[in-house]
Amino acid sequence: MNSPAAAVPIKRDGHSIGFNLGVIGISVALGGLGLAYVIDAMSRSVHEQPSAKRGDQIVTRTLGATELTIPAAWLAADDTQGAGFAKQIDLVVTLPLGPDGADRKIELTLTQRSRVRPSASLLDGVYLHQFTSDQLTGPVGLIGKPLAPQDGQENETVWYDPLNASPFVAKCSAPVADGQPGRCLRTVYLGPGIAAVYSFDDNVLANWKKLDAEMHPLLNQIGAL
Repeated sequence: MNSPAAAVPIKRDGHSIGFNLGVIGISVALGGLGLAYVIDAMSRSVHEQPSAKRGDQIVTRTLGATELTIPAAWLAADDTQGAGFAKQIDLVVTLPLGPDGADRKIELTLTQRSRVRPSASLLDGVYLHQFTSDQLTGPVGLIGKPLAPQDGQENETVWYDPLNASPFVAKCSAPVADGQPGRCLRTVYLGPGIAAVYSFDDNVLANWKKLDAEMHPLLNQIGAL
């Protein structure tokens, strides 16, 4: 009677098993890393899309009897109004009006004419009676007249074009700190019932002749002219 065949032992190579487990571990790690990149890309896409599209959004506001269509990217950061009627609209645009054509932010508030007086009107009606005897030199084509230090007008100067019947006029305050530009205000009438109050760095005055030329197409675009 033949004896049962002896079972052939199965050899288990420790190195082979370790290698296979290592390959599996690397594959899992790479898969997890790839998934992390996908999730990160999707997350960034979700967060970036609204801001990328903000410049394409249009907000409709009614100021007085005029309906304005304004790119959302122009609205000031603290503007929380939705569409509808507004007493004023705060905007910020960037234009190449600084020294050597550098970009400068021009802040403007659109409001009803009945709430403000244009700077050109204030020149003869108010500022002229508050000038000191001094006269400053500055941007070509403009005369600078300091205001008497009363009613909170210390360190304020009115710059105006003396050769124009409807002159460029801006009232500028001195810098509040060393190395900082002064700030200027200028109020103008736009389309029917609408006025704009511009606020800008005083180094924009060097390009004062270009200010309206740069602003008017933008104001016309939104329906303010």
